[in-house]
Amino acid sequence: MTIRPIPAALTALALLAGGLALRSAGADTARTLPEATDPTPLSAVAGRDSVIFAGGCFWGVEAVFERVKGVLEATSGYAGGHTANPTYYEVGSGATGHAEAVKVVYDPSVVSYDQLLRIFFSVVHDPTQRNRQGPDVGTEYRSAV
Repeated sequence: MTIRPIPAALTALALLAGGLALRSAGADTARTLPEATDPTPLSAVAGRDSVIFAGGCFWGVEAVFERVKGVLEATSGYAGGHTANPTYYEVGSGATGHAEAVKVVYDPSVVSYDQLLRIFFSVVHDPTQRNRQGPDVGTEYRSAV
């Protein structure tokens, strides 16, 4: 069997078409999000604050936040659950109760908590998809902030 790579232009075109289809599919349901209330700071270091987001595959969530101006770190891990130091496969089995999550450390003078929430709910995650995000299905893909 010979495997031929897909030309980059074809891949880019397919991604663009898919993105446009997703964007137009949600056009009738767009709403303005209310302002968020800043929680008690999680970090005592001046110029740094943090928030944990769970909303689908942590690699996808991490990839989005790594590119946001003012985000200093985006680190994948697990949140919740009842097993200490679970493995990827244990979490994927659904037996540990964990969610895939990303800790985002940011500079609040550059990007606000409210802006990060807006990115999470408008770009990263659709909270109306219970225990899933796109093709990823399971309790480890649930929403949490």
